[in-house]
Amino acid sequence: MRTAQDIIIRPIITEASMEAIGMKKYTFKVANDAGKIEIGKAVEELFGVKVLKVNTMHVRGRKKRQGRNEGYTPDWKKAIVTLKEDSKGIEFFESMV
Repeated sequence: MRTAQDIIIRPIITEASMEAIGMKKYTFKVANDAGKIEIGKAVEELFGVKVLKVNTMHVRGRKKRQGRNEGYTPDWKKAIVTLKEDSKGIEFFESMV
């Protein structure tokens, strides 16, 4: 059984994700094999909030060069978690705004 820390890897802090906080949408990098239900339960457990829905997407790795050598960064999975209206916000993100 995986823990919530194994599913939620880290928060995504970008300009677009910071604007979405006003609509109670929070963005996280999650485990590649995690499902929407697992992600929702992990966020509820870690932050003590109520999740309304979870949207996920696979992000393809980008092509990188260093001198003559070429390669790709790893593929990863992103989740946008929407909280219920009556739920409190996630304090980690709220302190950044």
